[in-house]
Amino acid sequence: MSRSPDLATLVDRSPHGIAGAFGRAIRSGELGPGDRLPTVREVAAELGVSPATVSAAWQALRRTGVVVSRGRSGTFVRETPRAWLSPRQRGLVGASPVGLRMDLSRGTPDPELLPSLGPAFGRVSARAGTGVYQDEPVLPQLRSVLEATWPYPSESITVVDGATDGIARVLEQCVHLGDRVALESPGFPPFYDLVESLGAEIVPLEMDDSGIRPSSLRTALGARPAAVVLQPRAQNPTGISMSPGRARELAGVLSRRRKQPMPWVVEDDHSGAISTSPDVSLGSYLPERVVHVRSFSKSHGPDLRIAALGGPAELIDPLVARRMLGPGWTSRMVQTILHDLLTQARSMDEVSEARRQYFGRQRDLTARLADLGMVVSAPDGINLWLPVLDERAALLHLAAEGIRVAGGTPFFPSDTSTPHIRITSGLVDPEHAAEVAAALVAAAAAA
Repeated sequence: MSRSPDLATLVDRSPHGIAGAFGRAIRSGELGPGDRLPTVREVAAELGVSPATVSAAWQALRRTGVVVSRGRSGTFVRETPRAWLSPRQRGLVGASPVGLRMDLSRGTPDPELLPSLGPAFGRVSARAGTGVYQDEPVLPQLRSVLEATWPYPSESITVVDGATDGIARVLEQCVHLGDRVALESPGFPPFYDLVESLGAEIVPLEMDDSGIRPSSLRTALGARPAAVVLQPRAQNPTGISMSPGRARELAGVLSRRRKQPMPWVVEDDHSGAISTSPDVSLGSYLPERVVHVRSFSKSHGPDLRIAALGGPAELIDPLVARRMLGPGWTSRMVQTILHDLLTQARSMDEVSEARRQYFGRQRDLTARLADLGMVVSAPDGINLWLPVLDERAALLHLAAEGIRVAGGTPFFPSDTSTPHIRITSGLVDPEHAAEVAAALVAAAAAA
């Protein structure tokens, strides 16, 4: 049953005013944790405003993190605030079901498939020192390795503290209040929160099996976005990798808009080293407008917190200069470890074996699903995006089986999502593939 504050005397019936009334009710305890808000249409009818006005108020409440959308089940007051997480990231974190046996919700790599850090630690200096604070932020030997493996010649390459850090710093350089940013839908939830935190508007980009649809990008360019953010390989959550032909098409769509300011294209290659797809980038066609970010978290270790970022000097150099006024540089000890992992035969073999294992696990799980009548394409990377009849029911069904997965709602920029769940299928070894497949098929049909 839904609960609502008394709205009869509400004067300001704008989205801001409606959001404020419900926010005050939540802070005062009139609406408690877990309470369901009335539907958009119910509030619109009571206040005599359009459903779009109430929907905008609901979006404002979600951005502040006090409520969470559960798809068709409705919008609820958040039960456990997590102030250090952005709103959509909070939507990805749920309580552990009783008897949790498998956590397939996190989108993290299998720890057993990460390369051993012991040999690299043994070759790093025992003292964490640096000669001069103003030294170049990237180790020359690491820069050489990165340049040799970069998907296109880049004017400037630097190192940052993970892919999301790099993308946040790029967008802070080129996106301002009131701008628009084109993002994949479905896509990576923190990107939506990041764009909204900058005061910008999200323009959704539709996907197919080859990546972003050219027609969707063409439509989005009509809104004159300041930036386009895309994931060229192992897209999170779908596991789609962009084909070389699609990259050429998208570059062509952008090139034909030269009479208007061309947006910056920011590429998040977060799973490159464990992807089985060709290295692909729009920078091969538009090097003057593309920033490519390559993370080593999925392949070499999330806690290394390191990624490389390359692109035009006009954007990268100011980014490096601003960073020198904050953290300064990414630890040169960590850079040395990464250089070791990228050049030593043992760690290179370990990453290659991880890539082979993930490839096999994805094929095995999707084959098991097909045996049970659910045909889905084997994704690239470590995630599987599965359509379901009812998202909430699917999550509850899997929780009863002791399996936790991520609900699909946070992976969409708005409430107009279709029911899905994301499974970190890279964690499902062959021994458990049949069991997980059976649970997923049952969950997908749960209502």
